[in-house]
Amino acid sequence: GWQRRIPSNENHELGLQHRLECTTWRCYEHKQYRNGLKFCKQILSNPKFAEHGETLAMKGLTLNCLGKKEEAYDLVRRGLRNDLKSHVCWHVYGLLQRSDKKYDEAIKCYRNALKWDKDNLQILRDLSLLQIQMRDLEGYRETRYQLLQLRPAQRASWIGYAIAYHLLEDYEMAAKIIEEFRKTQQTSPDKVDYEYSELLLYQNQVLREAGLHKEALEHLSTYEKQICDKLAVEETRGELLLKLERLEEATEVYRRLQERNPENWSYYHGLENALKPGTERQKIYEETWEKYPKGLVPRRLPLNFLTGEKFRECLDRYLRMNFSKGCPPVFTTLKSLYHDKEKVAIIEELVVGYETSLNSCRMFNQNDDGKEEPPTTLLWVQYFLAQHYDMIGQQTLALEYINTAIESTPTLIELFLIKAKIYKHAGNIREAAQWMDEAQALDTADRFINSKCAKYMLKAGMIKEAEEMCSKFTREGASAVENLNEMQCMWFQTECALAYKAMNKFGEALKKCHEIERHFVEITDDQFDFHTYCMRKMTLRSYVDLLKLEDVLRMHPFYYKAARTAIQIYLSLHDNPLTDDSKELQADTANLSDKELKKLRNKQRRAQKKAQLEEEKKNAEKEKQLKNQKKKKEDDDEEIGGPKEELIPDKLAKVENPLEEAVKFLMPLKHLVKDKIDTHLLAFEIYFRKEKYLLMLQSVKRALAIDPDHPWLHQCLVRFFKGVSESKDLQEAVRTVLKQEITRLFGDSNAKSFNQAYLTKHSNSIPHRLAAAKMMVYLDSSTETKAVELATALDESLKNRNIEICTDVLESLRSAVLGDCKERAEMYRAECHKLYPYTLAFMPPGYEENTKIANGDVSTETEELANEM
Repeated sequence: GWQRRIPSNENHELGLQHRLECTTWRCYEHKQYRNGLKFCKQILSNPKFAEHGETLAMKGLTLNCLGKKEEAYDLVRRGLRNDLKSHVCWHVYGLLQRSDKKYDEAIKCYRNALKWDKDNLQILRDLSLLQIQMRDLEGYRETRYQLLQLRPAQRASWIGYAIAYHLLEDYEMAAKIIEEFRKTQQTSPDKVDYEYSELLLYQNQVLREAGLHKEALEHLSTYEKQICDKLAVEETRGELLLKLERLEEATEVYRRLQERNPENWSYYHGLENALKPGTERQKIYEETWEKYPKGLVPRRLPLNFLTGEKFRECLDRYLRMNFSKGCPPVFTTLKSLYHDKEKVAIIEELVVGYETSLNSCRMFNQNDDGKEEPPTTLLWVQYFLAQHYDMIGQQTLALEYINTAIESTPTLIELFLIKAKIYKHAGNIREAAQWMDEAQALDTADRFINSKCAKYMLKAGMIKEAEEMCSKFTREGASAVENLNEMQCMWFQTECALAYKAMNKFGEALKKCHEIERHFVEITDDQFDFHTYCMRKMTLRSYVDLLKLEDVLRMHPFYYKAARTAIQIYLSLHDNPLTDDSKELQADTANLSDKELKKLRNKQRRAQKKAQLEEEKKNAEKEKQLKNQKKKKEDDDEEIGGPKEELIPDKLAKVENPLEEAVKFLMPLKHLVKDKIDTHLLAFEIYFRKEKYLLMLQSVKRALAIDPDHPWLHQCLVRFFKGVSESKDLQEAVRTVLKQEITRLFGDSNAKSFNQAYLTKHSNSIPHRLAAAKMMVYLDSSTETKAVELATALDESLKNRNIEICTDVLESLRSAVLGDCKERAEMYRAECHKLYPYTLAFMPPGYEENTKIANGDVSTETEELANEM
């Protein structure tokens, strides 16, 4: 913005002034902010230029880079007021807004700058960056066209213009622009040029997306020698030949690829798609078995479609190969077959047979005339059987097999991992965490085991222990939690949020959810670095893939988990806002005896002392970190950006409007995770509390399209019907629309008859019975006895009986959702304990305390008395 020519008749002072301005801009571009400020001061100290708009603006921009945001805004606005017709002032104001993530405002500033200097390349480039960042594709195309007109010799001008058309899905125009640019590139057919190669592959991708498969294939054949990525050429050729239905040629291509890598699943799928009508799929694999007798993938893939004896024969061969080699992931590769009961029975029959035979004669089959298997083969068979029985819900048998394996080989980490997994699936996460800790102790240098152990500890609510476990692999001199946050370790943060939520520490849980949200904002902002880099380096295919990924970034499971947790917490905070602790304490202590009061005060004193010690430890750590940061800042004086707003748990938990905060997390899910029913049901829960009936209707209609019989959806519908019928504040037009939609969707039934019809339809499923029972009590409290009978049935004939649903029923009984039924809750717990003996939720009262005493973790009255003395 500073590159202006000084007329020859200007005096020396003005020329010197201009040189100082240019130097200031260069200092900003090279991140030499302290030097830049010196030059600004030098200019502004001259009385003639004390209010020079462009210099004031530059000083503000430089201060912003040093974290002085308020002062920066004041200076830039002052500079702009002094020189409203300066493109530099507007450009700088735009850069300031951009650094503050106010992209729409920044775009307006750039457009104002262009009014005063319409051909300024730097402003046009900056504008194009913001337009692609905000996905203003039409505006991006116009800006790139201007840049192409101004700099037709630059490669980036052509590529940027082509990408604009590509993103707007005008593929043919994009292909023409790339072709025109390609003609200008003079490259020898024998020369290896990676950037030209990438351009050709990108051009081919555009042709394929345009549906021009024939042209794309011809293009590939023409420029094959100049493309460096030979594997991409072959894979693309195979894909195109399939689409053009040239099956024989496609088969040849996939055969060549298969020879290159016989363990790649996609090549076999390509061969299957290239089969002539009437040819059996199995033939492909029979030929491959002869070629590659040791190949595992060609043995595994036929198991997806084979049945009966052919399945047994192929499975037998596959399992023997894996067990002999000692291949731990064999069960994982077969997991997808477990939806087919017939195949599960064959798997069990074969592997149990192996175990019996190996125990007696060290061979897979007593009738085999072959060599004896090593002892490790039996170990891997037992390892497989433990996972198999765990998968089909027979945890007792699974534990027997894994314990036998551990007795024979007590140093194999994989065995302890599976034992921990069995306990987790059996509902005893505390025991699972202990076994995972045992596995971790066998190899403290293994980061995978360390992470698994930390995850199990978090699931068990052992947050401090999990942090200590992770600290073995985090940076020294910084707390593990802070370091994990810096590294965007989201699996840890999601599990942490769930653990805090289970402990009702809503502030801490929300802090983790907001940290994850910030990671996604950071990932989105990080695109800025790639908009120019990728066009410069010609990594165009990867760049377009990146843009497409960023468009759906919040579909990621990490964001979904964090958003769902945050929404659930905000709903809970809306229903039961946090009250002042002192008032609660007064209410609680009013009914206590002197002895109990003394005991409580001693407990509070100890807790206060413990909290004080922890606070001192935290402060010491923070002080150490601040010193390190200060030192780092001194070393790198040109630090960019100010500190982020601190996330304070108490502040987050005592938010004024929890529902508005919940909506912020909900909106990305509504746009990107439409296929999950929980998205729409969470939306309903928010709108139900906000009394937005039309939005409630929208949510239930979307949920109905996914799963009309979902138990949670049924509860939402009943509450919706009742709300519509009882609401007096509805406008007449809205009421008419709602009633019409309810009649269209469900007939003229009222809430009670709708609930009864649902119960009749799903009387053999426990989750559906529980949902109907809850709604019976919701609609009529006199039906409590009948509702409890419905929900607590545990007959073998009932469907969907599992640990999770039984735990939900028990919680419903204890929380009085089904009425006052504490005695029935205890009876139900005992019944469930017989069915699921390992599950922690169904253990007798006092079980955890007894376990702690048995393990030496004693926090009894004796210890309290000792502390008092």
